[in-house]
Amino acid sequence: MADPAHHAAGPQGAEGTRDAHGSHSGHAGHAGHAGHDAHKGHAGHAGHGSAGDGSWRTAVQATLHCLTGCAVGEVLGMILGTALGLHSGATVVLSIALAFVFGYALTMRGVLKAGLPVRQAVKVALAADTVSILVMELIDNTVMVTVPGAMDAGLGNALFWAALAGSLALAFVLTVPVNRWMIARGRGHAVVHAHHRH
Repeated sequence: MADPAHHAAGPQGAEGTRDAHGSHSGHAGHAGHAGHDAHKGHAGHAGHGSAGDGSWRTAVQATLHCLTGCAVGEVLGMILGTALGLHSGATVVLSIALAFVFGYALTMRGVLKAGLPVRQAVKVALAADTVSILVMELIDNTVMVTVPGAMDAGLGNALFWAALAGSLALAFVLTVPVNRWMIARGRGHAVVHAHHRH
């Protein structure tokens, strides 16, 4: 014979089981928490990106990028100016022009690899590097012109190379804070990083 108490407890037990599972609402709640956690993870990632973009490390990397283009352009400009027998002023102008060309070219190479069309890549390069190269060239060439005999020393003279190395080093140090300020505000090389992320 079936136990009446068992029958009486059956529905309650089933009901208790449903209550324990919360008619699966508990699972839905957990799913919601999981989704919430996932969103928090994305938010943290976004925050990390912003913090990284404004960091000194990112600014140093951006400035090294500009320094590479400037150094190549300047050295090539000095070589061409000397070979062509140009006046110091004309050589400086040529060096600055080539520094911009090579600086922009390095940035364009990177964003073109990221899939941007040429026209958009040019816009990104202009936005990313113009201020940085301008500041660097201003400092660099001021030092070169200021050091007595540096511009007239010639490529075979140690004075020329020592002055050039010192001017580039000083330009680098003084341009890093400028790049950091710009990147932290979504300008300069922050534009390049945005395209690389996407």
